[in-house]
Amino acid sequence: MEIYLVGGALRDELLGRPVKERDWVVVGSTPEEMRRLGYRQVGRDFPVFLHPETAEEHALARTERKTGPGHTGFVCHAGPDVTLEDDLRRRDLTINAMARRGDGGLVDPFGGRRDLQGRVLRHVSDAFVEDPLRVFRVARFAAQLPGFEVAPETLALMSRMAREGALAELAAERVWQELHKALGADAPERFFRVLAQASAMAPWLMELCGVEVVFPHALTDPHTRYGALAWNLPPEAAADLSRRLKAPNRFRYLAEQVATHGRTLAEWQAQSPEQVLEAISAIGGTVTQRDPEPALAVVEACAGCDLSGLRRVVDRVRSIGSEGFRDRGLSGKALGEAIRAARLERIRSVRASG
Repeated sequence: MEIYLVGGALRDELLGRPVKERDWVVVGSTPEEMRRLGYRQVGRDFPVFLHPETAEEHALARTERKTGPGHTGFVCHAGPDVTLEDDLRRRDLTINAMARRGDGGLVDPFGGRRDLQGRVLRHVSDAFVEDPLRVFRVARFAAQLPGFEVAPETLALMSRMAREGALAELAAERVWQELHKALGADAPERFFRVLAQASAMAPWLMELCGVEVVFPHALTDPHTRYGALAWNLPPEAAADLSRRLKAPNRFRYLAEQVATHGRTLAEWQAQSPEQVLEAISAIGGTVTQRDPEPALAVVEACAGCDLSGLRRVVDRVRSIGSEGFRDRGLSGKALGEAIRAARLERIRSVRASG
């Protein structure tokens, strides 16, 4: 039984990047032996165990064979006869297909160290095509490792997979996970650039085909960066994109707010008070339970404008509630009209004061 550090932890360690979690491969063992040693089994499709002290994942070395569509269409074989090289061969990129022995020695049968030094993202073998998600993973690594370029042969393989329709079999949740990680990366625009180079924007990101995706420096988190994707999209396209990706509600709402009301918010001083009130109501600016700031931040960054005046409008409009009007005996439609009139007057007064 031999245990090796593998995957992203080793890659990041060699790059001098922070290591968030460590994964280990166990060669020459069996599930029975692992359990006897105190490891707790957690994998159903293949044997994965948690270390009894560190709780780090230890997986038995395994091979995979594609038998059907989707990420579940694989037959896995794990046993003491599977070698370390067998296990590393099934991985996506050479920089993720290295291992480190307990004595510190590096096991690198596919040139991962060379590609780390050359800053190259290169697939390990033709088994790359068996999981279409790897197209998005390569693009995500390009976003997380800005100095790395995709090897021409890997880009050609990605293009072939896209051309043959392999990406359509993916589950939306898996695509969203890769997109979300890319949106939090150092260079998120490279995710879209690599996919465009591979002609792999469709079917998942087809609304962004032909769009040069650039994120303003002020936007640093996945939520607002996703909102920025909608800045140049019609509302219907933004809604279609979010629906296809099964984006979480707060991401979907932000994208739709930006696509529908972004230009009105950016040019609020030139819009009618009625248009301004409709826009700030749509982004949650009239109720205390919602936060309009993400939409304001996205619009401000994408339009390159100063929305400090609009933020004053939001604060003053939000302060108008029903209490004072109810004291005057107003209710129902009359109450709503009085609140609306007061809010419109606040917009006029703030705009007049500059």
